[in-house]
Formats: sequence, structure tokens, C-alpha cells
Amino acid sequence: MKYSDRIRPISYLKAHAADIVRDLRRRREPFIITQNGEARLVVQDVESYEQTQETLALLKILALGNRQIEQGLVHPVREALREVRKRRAGS
Repeated sequence: MKYSDRIRPISYLKAHAADIVRDLRRRREPFIITQNGEARLVVQDVESYEQTQETLALLKILALGNRQIEQGLVHPVREALREVRKRRAGS
């Protein structure tokens, strides 16, 4: 994706909001909105935003898992299953 084609001033957003919404839904590529020549915000469709949030959540889970592995806070599967079976048998 080439972001330079998707940069618009805030005045364009104000004047063409409906067109931008249609474009976002069709292309699923965000717009970068500038104010006084500086990038100020990113506008994207809801589906893309939700997908990004889900991806970030998964990456956080992976990072947490990696951290737990590095800290030695993991157990072999056989050991974990043995412990679960032991708890279930005692209930």
C-alpha cells in the first residue's frame, strides 16, 4: 500500500466525508489526514480497525507466552496433563 496516495488535508475530509466513507469501505485502506501540513490522524473503516485490534491482541498474547517461556514459567505437556488428571481424580 502506498500511503502517499492516501494523504488528504482536513479540509478535504470536511468537504468529502461521504466520499471518504465510501472509499474506505470499498478499498479498506486508511486515509492520513493532515492539519497545517502535518499528519494528525488516520481514518479507517471499522472492519479494518477491528481486525487490527484482534491482531494486536494476538501479538500481545504471543509476547506474554514468550516472556513466560524466557522466565521458565512453563511446564512440559505431560507434566501439566498429569497434574490436571490428579486434580480431577481428587474432586
